[in-house]
Amino acid sequence: MSRLSFLLLVFAALLLLPVAVSAQQFGQIRGIVNDNDFELPLGSAKVTIVDLNRSVTSTEEGNYVFNEVPPGTYTLTFSKPGYTRQVKGGVVVAPAQSTEVDAQLSGEFTDMEEFVVQDLQVETGTQEELLVLRQEIPALTSSVSAEFMSQAGAGDAAAALNLVSGATVQDGKYAVVRGLPDRYVNSQMNSVRLPSADPDKRAVQLDQFPSAVIESVRVTKTFTPDQQGDASGGAVNIILKSVPKENILKFSSSVGYNTQVRDRKDFLTYRGGGVGFLGQEAGSRPIQWENEGDVWHGAVGTTRNDAPVDHKWTFTVGGKHDFEGIRVGGLLNFFYEKDSGFFDNGIDDSYWVDDPGGPMVPQTKGNPGPGNDYQTRLFDVTKGTQEVKWGGMGSVGLETENHTLNLLYMYTRVTEDKALLAEDIRGKQYFFPGYDYTSPTAPISLGSRATTEAPHLRSQTLEYTERETQTLQLSGTHSFDLPDLQVKNVLKLLPPEVDWTLARSNSSLYQPDKRLFSSLWWAERFDFGTFTLEPAEYRPWKAGTDFLLGNLQRIWKDITEESDQQFMNFKFPFEQWTGTEGYVQFGFFNDRVHRTFNQESFSNFATDSYELNAQRYEAEWDEFWTDVFPQQDHEVSQVVDIDVDYKGSQHIQAWYWMVDLPLTSFAKVVGGFRYETTDLQIILEPGANAFWIPEGAAGPVDLNPGDADVNFTQYDVLPALAVEIEPLDGLTFRYAYTETVARQTFKELTPVNQQEFLGGDIFVGNPNLKMSAVRNWDLRMDYVPYPGGLVSVSWFRKDVTNPIETVQQSAGFTFTRPINYPEGTLEGYEFELRQKLGEFWEPLRGLTVGGNLTLIESEVQLPQSEIDIFKSPGIELDITSRHMTNAPERLYNLFLTYDFEPTGTKFGIFYTVRGDTLVAGAGTSTGRFIPSVYETEFGTLNLSLSQKIGKYIQVKFSAKNLTNPEIQSVYRSEFIDGDVLRSSHTKGIEYSFGVSATIPF
Repeated sequence: MSRLSFLLLVFAALLLLPVAVSAQQFGQIRGIVNDNDFELPLGSAKVTIVDLNRSVTSTEEGNYVFNEVPPGTYTLTFSKPGYTRQVKGGVVVAPAQSTEVDAQLSGEFTDMEEFVVQDLQVETGTQEELLVLRQEIPALTSSVSAEFMSQAGAGDAAAALNLVSGATVQDGKYAVVRGLPDRYVNSQMNSVRLPSADPDKRAVQLDQFPSAVIESVRVTKTFTPDQQGDASGGAVNIILKSVPKENILKFSSSVGYNTQVRDRKDFLTYRGGGVGFLGQEAGSRPIQWENEGDVWHGAVGTTRNDAPVDHKWTFTVGGKHDFEGIRVGGLLNFFYEKDSGFFDNGIDDSYWVDDPGGPMVPQTKGNPGPGNDYQTRLFDVTKGTQEVKWGGMGSVGLETENHTLNLLYMYTRVTEDKALLAEDIRGKQYFFPGYDYTSPTAPISLGSRATTEAPHLRSQTLEYTERETQTLQLSGTHSFDLPDLQVKNVLKLLPPEVDWTLARSNSSLYQPDKRLFSSLWWAERFDFGTFTLEPAEYRPWKAGTDFLLGNLQRIWKDITEESDQQFMNFKFPFEQWTGTEGYVQFGFFNDRVHRTFNQESFSNFATDSYELNAQRYEAEWDEFWTDVFPQQDHEVSQVVDIDVDYKGSQHIQAWYWMVDLPLTSFAKVVGGFRYETTDLQIILEPGANAFWIPEGAAGPVDLNPGDADVNFTQYDVLPALAVEIEPLDGLTFRYAYTETVARQTFKELTPVNQQEFLGGDIFVGNPNLKMSAVRNWDLRMDYVPYPGGLVSVSWFRKDVTNPIETVQQSAGFTFTRPINYPEGTLEGYEFELRQKLGEFWEPLRGLTVGGNLTLIESEVQLPQSEIDIFKSPGIELDITSRHMTNAPERLYNLFLTYDFEPTGTKFGIFYTVRGDTLVAGAGTSTGRFIPSVYETEFGTLNLSLSQKIGKYIQVKFSAKNLTNPEIQSVYRSEFIDGDVLRSSHTKGIEYSFGVSATIPF
């Protein structure tokens, strides 16, 4: 039986579990506990069936439920500290029936200090509360709570997103929902879209928001008109912690280690590398203008050193107070984390098909053949990373009976230092099997041809980056008491509501002195021309795309992005004849984003005075040229001036109208439309020797001012229509049809060459990209058999016009580029399950199992120009479609948690799997076929165990990535014989131990 078949059987069995249990003819008792004095739901009230000695606690909405109650007559008690106990007898439970028993508890004291029922914000810190919210929101949502994140060991918002059904994370930072990547996903914080200074994407980097400040992560999977129009795949909303119910002081600290980092004496770094305590080292790396045209200071290659120690801590203080009906509260949080990573088992290989129908062979720069000069790209990769993440959040709130005001400020800083070493010795071994570079008299070493053909290559990258994000948000909600307005017995108007938000945010990325160094190495050899033994030596390897650049590049990159956002919603609720509430709502949205991109590049080939003897270094392979390069006479300057700076702006304006219209007590329609305007401009500032590659060009051409500027405007009317039916309590059906868009990113529109390391993949933007249009269909069934339980099945489909896809192209060198394909489709199913086993058998109380499974099928149609290229002589392939990039074939999460309140023990184990995912479509280069690249399926296993000690202390142990899978990508096509490895590495297993103290005051 295949893994997928087994998984489907497991889910089918679990889905049928509630049905099997209900067939036992037990009954149910449920109801609501209210505060009798203030007519508000009463949470944390204890409800007991005296005859069975069973108790439950009411939710924050006052709901409680007893499942699996044998038929009979019972006595119930309701109690809570500060309230008068209430007893209700004669409660009759019939087989397979639900008995409703509500209660109203009166306070024992009438002092105003007891008025603490309502919070400044609705808290959604537990998974049960989020499930209630899921039922109430008209859009299809899935969420994870702070409590669930803690149990799963999710350290930030990116890790939390992996726990959401149908969601995953790209590159460890960016949201992907239902197989649609960042351009189709709107990422927000408290409903505010933040700017991003990421050089590659418009998306917010979710790894910069630690779990210490997060109350929940909500993913809305269907568009409603009050959302932004590019929420095609979904909208990810990070809800920050709200004002706590009680005055608290909390501190937590932990230490950890990674099995691939701990106790290493050969951790990859460089002289002058590291992140420092606060990660503010950029000031010590200025551009060396005083040394231009001369030798520059600083390391240009990697070294080995002791591994760093990982640790983190958080501090939180907050509370609220009531001033005669005006409640004021606040929260302060500070966080700090230092982390590291390392692997020395990385592979980064480049292959292609040289002859139609032939096998995959290594890609080469230059043509293989006797005496020719050519290089391969079969790299063994070692990488060391160090990161420090810190920041804080502060919020204050004021609340009266009808009005709230909240002011929030958040600052995050993430500093990362990377050292990367990529070495190619397998290229020589491929073309000359049995070659031994340590023996100059070996047969293959005789003659000069062994030196120029597939020589050993070494590429080193030193990359230090500082990222900052800060946001200031002022928001308010208002309810207005108006005289009752009623249209006979048909319609009753309720108090109207207004909410609004003003936000100013900015993000920056500063990457000073990124150093890229590459060289090729010739082994010791016998020269027949002079009958001499030539020593081993290094020579420059110019792996870049511009012949003016040398084998050393030093780059300064500075990106800033600012956003001013305002939105306001006007809501007019009403109650129709069945007593069901609905509303009419309209509002407006305005967001202005400005981005500035500046880059300064320097190289050692920038002048004509570069001496021949400085272009080589006699040494063995195990001796690094970079150890002595800074002391040699290498002139570094900016004379080549190839950089392309730009200023970009994006202005989105919108207004919308929608209605939530109850048709009966169990059915309603939600619909409306959004009118949205997109203005996107980019003005390039190219250097004197800058070049670009126009679409369809055979090679690079000069880039002059105005050649590739972007001035794009589009107007969209985006309709949405949804139907919701609740035929039975806890059973809900939803159907939705919506239309949305997907926008281009600044990088995709800008012809700036991007390369992680010399010899690595090159990305080139396309200023002719269009926006994508998306039509969405969604159907979902939710069944909530009891509070905290869930069974859900969903189907979705998305038809995309002009999808933006990344392809591999050639213009004298291989690169990837985004282009518009004619159309694409994405269709899938989602299954979700959450069962509290204590509802079925009392000894299992506290034990919860669950999971979610998403199956995705996707396809995009190739444009005719791509089809013709694949059919051209030398390629001769009939390719008209392929999968959509970043759409995994399947995603699933399985979890088991245990919460034993009497001892304060919590345990959780989580297994997350992402299926095969296309990361780059098939392409061609210099008449060769390059198959599609897929990241293969891998799974991660995390567990956590926490124990409360006394009233205030808790200790916690967690282990992440226990399976430590190989994260691989492969070349895959029906036109090649099996998968061929493209890249591979492992991340290591992470262990941590922490202590926290929570002290009320």
